Amino acid sequence: MALTKSVMVVLGMPAPDFSLPVANPEGRQPVLQLSDVAGASCLVVAFICNHCPFVIHIEEALVDVARRYQRKGIAFVGISSNDARQYPADSFWNMAKRAKRRGYTFPYLYDESQEVARAYGAVCTPDIFVFDQDRRLAYRGRFDATRPGRGHATGEDLCSALDELLETGMVTMPQWPSMGCNIKWR
Repeated sequence: MALTKSVMVVLGMPAPDFSLPVANPEGRQPVLQLSDVAGASCLVVAFICNHCPFVIHIEEALVDVARRYQRKGIAFVGISSNDARQYPADSFWNMAKRAKRRGYTFPYLYDESQEVARAYGAVCTPDIFVFDQDRRLAYRGRFDATRPGRGHATGEDLCSALDELLETGMVTMPQWPSMGCNIKWR
């Protein structure tokens, strides 16, 4: 594991388009596109994977945060961009099994080409991006200040950003880089 901090790309950038297969335990491979979440008030894109201890640390809280904020009209998607040949735990089939077993309420997408991660500027897992109603980047960075073995994940930073975005249409709070495993590039 190489500890990596997120890049903190420029706020205001438009959400890069994507068209990615949804990890589905029934074996179907539906595709989700950015345009499929056009009606949502905001969009959270979380680059995650199955094996990273930083993602495992926040996973339960991430599912809870997604469930709460989806009821408020915010769309969530998880994307794994890891090279599954080197890290079989992150294979498409294992993604589907994990999403079902952990109760993901959001689509878990596979970025096999890694082009989507590069377009977003994602470099670690977790790496979180929040886009406003116009799909302009309003928040990027950490889920919260906890780390594996150091506190219970709550999603405090992400929730504060989402609350502020819903209330005022912008995020003015300080934004700190996410920290986790590097994306496993080919």
